[in-house]
Amino acid sequence: MRRSLLPGRGLAGRRISPWRVLVPVVALLAGLLFATSGRTAQGSDLRAGEITELSELIDQRNRVIAEQADQLGDLQRQVERLTGQVASRDGDVAAAQSAGQAGALSAALVPLSGPGVVITLDDAPTRPDGSRPMNARADDLVIHQSDVQAVVNAVWAAAADGVAIMDERLIATSAVRCVGNTLLLQGRTYSPPFVVTAIADPAAVRAQLAASPQVAVFQQAVDAFGLTFTVRERPVVELPAYDGPLDLEFATSG
Repeated sequence: MRRSLLPGRGLAGRRISPWRVLVPVVALLAGLLFATSGRTAQGSDLRAGEITELSELIDQRNRVIAEQADQLGDLQRQVERLTGQVASRDGDVAAAQSAGQAGALSAALVPLSGPGVVITLDDAPTRPDGSRPMNARADDLVIHQSDVQAVVNAVWAAAADGVAIMDERLIATSAVRCVGNTLLLQGRTYSPPFVVTAIADPAAVRAQLAASPQVAVFQQAVDAFGLTFTVRERPVVELPAYDGPLDLEFATSG
């Protein structure tokens, strides 16, 4: 909609506005700015460079974390071996070791296998012409942290014996966080599709998913925008042992 002239004011006899003088100057300065940017980029996309650097930084950090995880595994095995040697000569150490081994299963410190489910969550597929479903925003077409958390909460509510996301075992202090459309879990980043694996009664899992209000909201988005949300039963699933830190960093009193 165009702006109309105010009543009683025509174009004839109007004084020259200072803006008519400034517009060519601004245009000239804008041209100089574009030329400078072009020389700086040297034919490349300045914004793409920043994205590439961020992607490379993430890949580098992931490699460092993987190396540190290997070192941690080696140190943990050394500690277990030395503890076993001491326990063979010291009754108190042997008793403490036995108590620790008894709680290892509940603390997810040992691998676990059994019947369960594999749940997959994924972004809506890209259309060949790049268009979106009617009335869809960009955020409507991707998996969010709340979607993953809702599914995980429902699985735990189904009395699962163990849960993993992207083969990362979860414990009581594990947190599901998303940065953009990537999942941040125990120092590692993952892109969709996100896979939740659980050792649990499949019927109980489906019942809890159906009863969850948060999952219901996610299901509406699945139906409306074509997101992926599948639950597959498996006679046997394998869960790795938790290999992250066990220190509790934050706590509040009830």
